[in-house]
Amino acid sequence: MTKHVVASADELQPGQRKLVNAGGREIAVFNIAGEMFALANRCPHGGGPLIEGYVTGLALSSRPGEYRLARENEFLRCPYHGWEFELRTGQSYCDPKSVRARQFSVHVEHGEELAKGPYAADRFEVAREKDYVVVEV
Repeated sequence: MTKHVVASADELQPGQRKLVNAGGREIAVFNIAGEMFALANRCPHGGGPLIEGYVTGLALSSRPGEYRLARENEFLRCPYHGWEFELRTGQSYCDPKSVRARQFSVHVEHGEELAKGPYAADRFEVAREKDYVVVEV
């Protein structure tokens, strides 16, 4: 797998989300209480943008008219039709045997570790002339 740097850790604080493009794919990245999750930004049921979904828990019921919310902030509800997906695995709770949102590995790495490579960056000459910064391409 190829690593893609998509944001600085400061850009994605707990409770925030960001739509990124990595390897030509739209990926919804979520920071839930300091833990990162990444899902393809397309709901496999109806094509909805998962980045716009509602982060929720799992509603459990012991009898009609009574329910409780468990596993808070572990599920994402699609904004189009309300299908729910587990953030950690992408598994659908509406059709768990055959539907799942594509899940991607995501984590935070220190800049020193990323600098080791294998990354190649274009290098350009930079010069300061009076009050202007000039980049030569």
